[in-house]
Amino acid sequence: MMSAPNGEDDFLYELQIEVEAEVTLVESSHPEEVAELPVTDWLFDPTDAEREQIALRGLLDAVETLEDGSRPGDHVA
Repeated sequence: MMSAPNGEDDFLYELQIEVEAEVTLVESSHPEEVAELPVTDWLFDPTDAEREQIALRGLLDAVETLEDGSRPGDHVA
């Protein structure tokens, strides 16, 4: 297996940091608490925040997989 160029490793590391920051931001908005408020008090749709958190976690998992050197289709029997 060929190792990734150092530039790609740096990119993945920075992407991971950026995604982790976004996950923290979404979590700190406490969408579950906002959902309990009247809709007129919402500053954002808590369902959208939950979807964004799920998508960000999926992206974070993908970045971590790439950092570990695993590629889609690489399976251990």
